[in-house]
Amino acid sequence: MTREGPVVTLDGPAGSGKSSTAKEVAKRLSFRHLDSGALYRALTLALTQRGVAQEEWPRLTEADLGALDVDITPTDEGFQVLVSGQVVDAELRTQEVTEGVSHLAKLPAVRAILLDLQQRAGECGRLVAEGRDMGTVVFPDAEVKVYLVADVAERARRRLLDEGATDDDPAELHRQIEAIRARDSRDSERELSPLKKAEDAVEIDTTGLTFDAQVAAVVQLVLRLTPS
Repeated sequence: MTREGPVVTLDGPAGSGKSSTAKEVAKRLSFRHLDSGALYRALTLALTQRGVAQEEWPRLTEADLGALDVDITPTDEGFQVLVSGQVVDAELRTQEVTEGVSHLAKLPAVRAILLDLQQRAGECGRLVAEGRDMGTVVFPDAEVKVYLVADVAERARRRLLDEGATDDDPAELHRQIEAIRARDSRDSERELSPLKKAEDAVEIDTTGLTFDAQVAAVVQLVLRLTPS
């Protein structure tokens, strides 16, 4: 199938600004936005809803995971995530799901079953896809690949603000820094599809950048690399 436009990938560690940046870049370019993390969160949610203990997850087969009925449907701006035919959104951001998703994401059967779903989302192009292996595994032929990074303290501060907390409590900031470092280690050291920068990706350090500045940097890169 011939793409109607480019695929843009945004990868990077937790708190680097992928989700918010990708969503706004897609809006400004009139592309669809694919949040790959939401798919992993949806599987995690489905398993917790069914009471499947975390220690049982490594034994799950692709057939087991397929039976959880996680799917996406396109919208004007992106995709709705469904579990058993029901649209889910806020349910994907609970603490229980957040704590479990990185453990689930490292399993081969999980990554295999979601790979096809993600690639189908990009068949028509005009897509901004964000995650941790979008440019290396899911869309290795993407026309534009971006790798976002930021200082760990900056990422921790952003995560606290995203959660509705303040960033002026040193103890809480330290706790968040340690949590992000642990997540970085799990993501970069996992055997399957580890977090890493694609060889042809452009790295953008968002430390100290305003949100508008980092969005503009990505949009300008896309326009420069994919002239109409």
